[in-house]
Amino acid sequence: MKSFRPLAAALLAAATLAAAGPARAQADSWPSKPITLIVPYAPGGFADTRVRLLARKLGESLQQSIVVENKAGAGGVIGTNLVAKAAPDGYTIGTGNLAPMAVNPTLMPAIPYDAQKDLAPVVLIENSPLVLSVHNTLPVKNLQDLIALARQEPGKLTFGSSGVGGAHHLSGEMFREQAGIDIVHVPYKGGSLAATDLMGGHITMMFEMGYSALPSIQSKKVHPIAVTSLKRLDVLPDVPTMAESGLPGFESYNWQGIVAPAGTPAPIIARLNAEFNKILKDPEMVKAIADIGSQAGGGTPEEFGAFIKSETEKWAKVIKAGNISLQ
Repeated sequence: MKSFRPLAAALLAAATLAAAGPARAQADSWPSKPITLIVPYAPGGFADTRVRLLARKLGESLQQSIVVENKAGAGGVIGTNLVAKAAPDGYTIGTGNLAPMAVNPTLMPAIPYDAQKDLAPVVLIENSPLVLSVHNTLPVKNLQDLIALARQEPGKLTFGSSGVGGAHHLSGEMFREQAGIDIVHVPYKGGSLAATDLMGGHITMMFEMGYSALPSIQSKKVHPIAVTSLKRLDVLPDVPTMAESGLPGFESYNWQGIVAPAGTPAPIIARLNAEFNKILKDPEMVKAIADIGSQAGGGTPEEFGAFIKSETEKWAKVIKAGNISLQ
């Protein structure tokens, strides 16, 4: 019996190499044609602008055309599903964002894809912290003042958002839960409408994306209370974090990364990961991300996959605790 073991091992190794052969050959010739990069949101936003810069840099590096296609709808589900259902050949990739990757699986159980099985993580591109701001007339100076006021007037303070299930909304729900306060959610059809009402005093507070909040903060139309990252933002160095203001571990971002259809050859995933990590160190990209208060990502596909899993679990708890639904 022993004499057959080396032969069996050799046959197994040969079979493994044979199975890997087509994938390796495919990866070696990749990319031989244009790559489609699907963005699950409408064109023109900050995220879309950054993706187009990424696409340009990737195209220059690979010496191949990168075609950006915006496929908006259903909170990012339509575009993300197109990526999940695409051929896993490295010629279709997409942005994997907070809502379609980590929120919708709980908020919208009937979505047509499994974010952790049907999509292969490539790399985290950026984390965008939020800023908790209040109307200027509110008699509070810091987070503890705001919490104390909310406890004195339960059910009277309001927080605006861009709609149910977005980063603005879920950050407010997490704040309500961790601080043990009763504040009322006021959803709008877009973050800019909520921000306008905050400046007008029609709502009490708002967790707003850093890049959107900066102009109103700099013009002193609203008062920033705290940021949702674990470290202070370079663009708002005097504004403390939620964690250092009395809510340890409070961390919330709107984020985006790159994903591919599950089954995309590992060598292609590795090549894409290396290219995007290189792009994230490009001075133009570094400046584009830092100027709006966001934080560059990077790292391995495995790290991005673990991040998606942890984000899914975190927001599932918040959604269930707040009994949040789209109805």
